[in-house]
Amino acid sequence: MTETPTCPLCLRPIPEGVPQSLHHLVPKLKGGKGGATVLLHHICHKEIHARFSESELARLYNTPEALRSADQMHGFLAWIAKRPPEFLSRVPKKR
Repeated sequence: MTETPTCPLCLRPIPEGVPQSLHHLVPKLKGGKGGATVLLHHICHKEIHARFSESELARLYNTPEALRSADQMHGFLAWIAKRPPEFLSRVPKKR
């Protein structure tokens, strides 16, 4: 039996069958092709890209810890923490 992975952004489990995606810690367009990736809930991944530019992700937010500590993520992280792991919602486009 394999262990259920944990989303490094929201710290909720990612059960089998829940929409998920790999996030390049340094965006591919900024030199991260072939670099480190983390498995995230799809909603968490979409939220990251809705809030930050590729340059910001490469320079400032290239670790799960940096993303979690970003002021722009606090509201989302507090909100998503109250949702079950399989929760899906539309994420607004880049602001």
